[in-house]
Amino acid sequence: MVRPPKHERIPIFSLEVVLLPGAALPLHIFEPRYKLMIQHCIENSAVFGVLFEHDGDVAPVGCTAAIAEVVKTYEDGRSDIVTVGQRVFGVVEMFDDHPYPEATVQYLSDGLRAPSPESKKRLWNLCVACHKLLRDSEPDRFDPETADSLAYYVARVLPLDVELRQELLEMRSEPARQARLAEYIEQWMPRITRAERIRAKAPGNGHGHY
Repeated sequence: MVRPPKHERIPIFSLEVVLLPGAALPLHIFEPRYKLMIQHCIENSAVFGVLFEHDGDVAPVGCTAAIAEVVKTYEDGRSDIVTVGQRVFGVVEMFDDHPYPEATVQYLSDGLRAPSPESKKRLWNLCVACHKLLRDSEPDRFDPETADSLAYYVARVLPLDVELRQELLEMRSEPARQARLAEYIEQWMPRITRAERIRAKAPGNGHGHY
């Protein structure tokens, strides 16, 4: 008999960012409640959950963050840290009986269907082309030995909207994530190309500088 997934209670940090598995997230910790939370996580080698918050609404799906480095600590208890995204979770229940928010969460897994080689090639080629347009360079090569999801990797190296990142985080299918990203980039690239052409023409358009 298959047992239901175990729920775990973890600290929660609501932010106006979307953390993806494998992504680095630097944070400046200054609020008293989050000072306590980070101290707890450091002392217990514990993770905390990052949830996307916008206009007072908190997303139901987030990603755990592990503290990879404490860059600097201040005399007043503030700190600069670097975290790394780990596991996707869904919120089961929120709690406010601690100095900092907590929630019981259920860790979420992808479906078993794997993306096709054609899907992966299409997305990677689009990522490379888009990265060249935006930054005049190719992204670092995706290494399947160190990261499970090509879609998450592409979403980390391109400057995507937070709403799209959250949409990808909530998808439980890697083929669906890759298809959604490829569709988005195909629609996005003509706009980037037009913007780059306008910017290239701007210095020589006959107008003065102000």
